[in-house]
Amino acid sequence: MKVTGTALPFLPLYRRLLPSRLAGLSLALLKATALELAILAGHLLLYPSGITQERRTTPALPSPDTTQLPTETSPPVVLLHGFIDNRSVFVLLRRNLAQHGRHQVESLNYSPLTCDIRTAAELLGRHIEGICERTGSRQVDVVGHSLGGLIARYYVQRLGGDHRVRTLVTLGTPHSGTSVVPLANAHPIVRQMRPGSPILEELARPAPGCRTHFVSFWSDLDHLMDPLETACIDHPDLLAQNVRVSGVGHLALPVHPAVAAGIRQALDATRTRAATVAAADGMTVA
Repeated sequence: MKVTGTALPFLPLYRRLLPSRLAGLSLALLKATALELAILAGHLLLYPSGITQERRTTPALPSPDTTQLPTETSPPVVLLHGFIDNRSVFVLLRRNLAQHGRHQVESLNYSPLTCDIRTAAELLGRHIEGICERTGSRQVDVVGHSLGGLIARYYVQRLGGDHRVRTLVTLGTPHSGTSVVPLANAHPIVRQMRPGSPILEELARPAPGCRTHFVSFWSDLDHLMDPLETACIDHPDLLAQNVRVSGVGHLALPVHPAVAAGIRQALDATRTRAATVAAADGMTVA
């Protein structure tokens, strides 16, 4: 997969003024920043539409006079947003998944006033149990953006959620803690995302027999991950695949079509195939 962009009109002059390697990096950063600003503007417009919880529906039972067609074999997908956000961030990803046959997709809003990852993880667990009860599915797949991925990982590792979550995909999640914006430490949940926090120490503990397959997308231009590699999962007991994304910022991860294609591939891959890919250098979205 490859993330590409249109050439900028001043590109020849830009390359003459800067060394080629520095110009390439600066141009990529400039393009990623412009994309982040555009996405932020669009997301601010959509934000009010995602404030309320989405309406839950129960799949209709087939009519006894109707020949029953094969049902969807893929488990439902649960989308979990990041810090001070809501389900509206997943509008494009949700549409992309539906266009490719994933029709059982639900989002969970947790309160922006949430101050503890453990509390949010318990809420996620109750939500997933409700989905399984309504749909008859034994497992779900989860896609978490930023803090949402950390909440889902805590549910899987520390609350026994690995029996419910088949695949957990994280997008720009600070698995090892991020040091960006020190002033944000005033918020308790931000402190839980700092390197060495008690929550992250819990996640670093042994997790033998964890059944969930993890796929972590991390970007080389993610301005909220410090260091960048903190968005990778590094745990000896977890079956994890880290996917590098080049030229895409933090806000663009749940929006970019190439990343959406990578998410679909991760959700559709069999456990055996995923383990084989993870044993190599993983996939790269460049």
